[in-house]
Amino acid sequence: MKKVIVIGGGFAGSDVAKKLEKDFDVTLIDLANYFEFTPGVLRTIVKPEHIKKIQILHYSYLKKAKVVIGKVGEVTKRYVKIGSRKMMFDYLAICSGSTYSSPIKDRDPVMDLRAKNLRSYYDKLCKSKRVLIIGGGLVGIELAGEILSKYEDKKIILVHSKDRLMERNPEKASRYAKRYLEKRGVEIIYNEKVIKGKDKIFSTDRGRKIKSDLAFLCTGIIPNFELMKKNFPSKLNERNQVKVNEYLQLVGERKIFAAGDVNDLNVEKTAQNAQLQAKIVVNNIYALENGRELASYIFKKTPLVISLGKYNGIYCHGNFVFSGFIPALIKVFIEKWEMWKRKL
Repeated sequence: MKKVIVIGGGFAGSDVAKKLEKDFDVTLIDLANYFEFTPGVLRTIVKPEHIKKIQILHYSYLKKAKVVIGKVGEVTKRYVKIGSRKMMFDYLAICSGSTYSSPIKDRDPVMDLRAKNLRSYYDKLCKSKRVLIIGGGLVGIELAGEILSKYEDKKIILVHSKDRLMERNPEKASRYAKRYLEKRGVEIIYNEKVIKGKDKIFSTDRGRKIKSDLAFLCTGIIPNFELMKKNFPSKLNERNQVKVNEYLQLVGERKIFAAGDVNDLNVEKTAQNAQLQAKIVVNNIYALENGRELASYIFKKTPLVISLGKYNGIYCHGNFVFSGFIPALIKVFIEKWEMWKRKL
């Protein structure tokens, strides 16, 4: 059987490994021994026990694939390196994902450590009276919604560098989020950036001082690109994203693919888009094996569900937007479905 190495066990990598394992000798390399439904992490900050619903060991859903826990330090055209260990491949899927500020996207090596880390943030939140959220994109809005749904005694200050919340989404969605948060006492500061913090005093680029007991940084992702620096520096763009062609192949390489947050496709870096790209990678590996024509990745706008705590949310599909309890239910269903299908 041909050897396939998949780097990263997030949405893209876990899907690629699961779909190829019956016909290929698949090895999944990940920093952690589990898959985590990342969009559900924010709820664990106010409800630590929720972590059990959004994690599953790689070995539990992969029936044949091997799992190696470690960090890939180097990628070549024929093998990857973990420390001094070389692992040869016939096909490689780079799904190394992205880094986000703690605790939203930490990759603790084992589930128990991850749960312990998230629990520590819950404990800090319980003791905090003033909470600062830096960033008014999707993550910042959802985190504010989760805190509001659990606590009535927290003063939340949200600082956003743009002139409206979730600026890449329809204005109707932004307006609803603004009304929802402000009605519940959230102070929103626009067009400012937090540039430093010390002794619970945070400063913005306009000289504003903000006192806060606890701060969450929700300002964007950084692709996990280091594994490409030694041998493929020219395959990284100015944002250190991996350059791919329309078939999601690493430019200039037939049997190396990249999917999800790490590649340079100009699409929202969502779980849904990562999974759609994983399907193309799987299809094209089979196509190369069977002499078929490769499939192009064609971006299509996908629905986006934003939660504002347990009982409220926003659904967006293109310019169509509706809000309230139903989007919150949809978000719960998506989480349950994603975790359930991995157990099939």
